Amino acid sequence: MNLFRMIARTAALLAIVFLLPLTASAQAWPSKQTIKFIVVYPAGGASDVTARLIASKLSESLGQTVIVENKPGANGIIATEYVAKAAPDGYTLLMANLGPNAINPVVYKKLPYDAVKDFSAITLTTIVPQFIVVSPTQPINSIADLIAYSKANPGKVTFASAGNGASNHLSGELFNSMAGIKMEHVPYKGDAPGLVDVMSGQVTVALPTAIAAAPYVRSGQLRALAVTSNKRLPSFPDVPTVAETLPGFESVSWGGVMAPAGTPPAIINRLNTEIIKILKIPEVAEKLKGFGAETVGSTPKQFDTYVKSEIAKWGKVARDNNVTLD
Repeated sequence: MNLFRMIARTAALLAIVFLLPLTASAQAWPSKQTIKFIVVYPAGGASDVTARLIASKLSESLGQTVIVENKPGANGIIATEYVAKAAPDGYTLLMANLGPNAINPVVYKKLPYDAVKDFSAITLTTIVPQFIVVSPTQPINSIADLIAYSKANPGKVTFASAGNGASNHLSGELFNSMAGIKMEHVPYKGDAPGLVDVMSGQVTVALPTAIAAAPYVRSGQLRALAVTSNKRLPSFPDVPTVAETLPGFESVSWGGVMAPAGTPPAIINRLNTEIIKILKIPEVAEKLKGFGAETVGSTPKQFDTYVKSEIAKWGKVARDNNVTLD
């Protein structure tokens, strides 16, 4: 009996000894080094602004420097791969987005990262809808008008996107499918040049983000037919949703925070708690609202489920319309 007790005590002591380094490591975070917050786009955009707002407040709450590092290029592949291959120690984070994390996996045959397996979801931070806009000179005043006009003028209605495989390219194809029409796609290098051609009448329609479109809608240079979220924007209460005409339609861009797969759950949960608190700070929420973004804040599991549902949703749209980038 004594022998068994001795073995049990020895096993218990060994377990404690092996667990001590892990516990100490979890408690030490984030005192080791600067935390890098990687953004896949250039400075100044919605993702960059969101990341910088979070990073500033996160530095305060964690008592550790958090810097934002922009790594644009290759449709977000460069930055996303960088985080996927980083050490899972809580010192490298990703400002995840619809494009690199849900659309790239369905339009590229090969990627240097797995959008699901290579990341640990932390929280969905923001939802950013798109506007469907036309020039005020167009005889189109609503989504119903756009559908009717497209059916009456087959092959003549065009829509601008930020490029082949961009989120608003797939949004336009989803709209075509649900409306039973065929607007012809015209890809540009970003939203801005496409909007110029819509304003001049060279292209019929564009589906820019609310952030890109808002100034032109407010100035009267563009007419907003609808917003692509499932509810109207408080800042544009008179602009209806597409779903009010096409029930079930929703197409939004989004942002969220991720870490490399294998990051300890204790670190993921701490970051989740701190970032959700930050999103609820009035000055942060108002700043993001001014950019046309709606703050969210979700559990890691909810965000992971959301990303998987977005991959499935846009995968079907890409396959149905033969949208590929390689």
